[in-house]
Amino acid sequence: MSKKILIIAGDFVEDYELMVPFQCLKMLGHTVDVICPDKKAGEQIKTAIHDFEGDQTYTEKPGHNFTLNASFDEIDEASYDALFIPGGRAPEYIRLNQRVLEIVKHFDAKNKPIGSVCHGIQVLVAAGIIKGRTCSSYPACSPDVNINGGTWVDVGFEAAHVDGNLVSAAAWPAHPELLAKFNELL
Repeated sequence: MSKKILIIAGDFVEDYELMVPFQCLKMLGHTVDVICPDKKAGEQIKTAIHDFEGDQTYTEKPGHNFTLNASFDEIDEASYDALFIPGGRAPEYIRLNQRVLEIVKHFDAKNKPIGSVCHGIQVLVAAGIIKGRTCSSYPACSPDVNINGGTWVDVGFEAAHVDGNLVSAAAWPAHPELLAKFNELL
């Protein structure tokens, strides 16, 4: 059964963490709208490619341009069945947008599926919805989860974790499990 999914992203979102869920969820027959604060359908955001090359953290390289297919100011979150927040650098600044936080709180209050990968957890933390929950994220975000009343779980980089309506993972290598579990929640 086809569902309507909202993805909130921004400039320098991690390329795979936006592109792969967008394409896979559409391939499964779902309608997927991608929005960015202060941008309209047809405008583009830049992505960044984060890779694991043996350094102490990921490396970052320019990614693709992604054309948004929905306008941020026209979104009615009540018309969507699920929310997905990709990682990269975008979460650190889109979480400052009060409308983004309202949208996240709506999905949580209605117990609709919420997917988060990597630094996407920063948006969920800012919205105040992780208290009392267990979730995964990029390990560098674990203090944010724990300090704000959540419990960070280390499931590695190829697994995902489900707690109620929330499915989360550390990074894009977990996409097969993350997207399968997200689709199950749908």
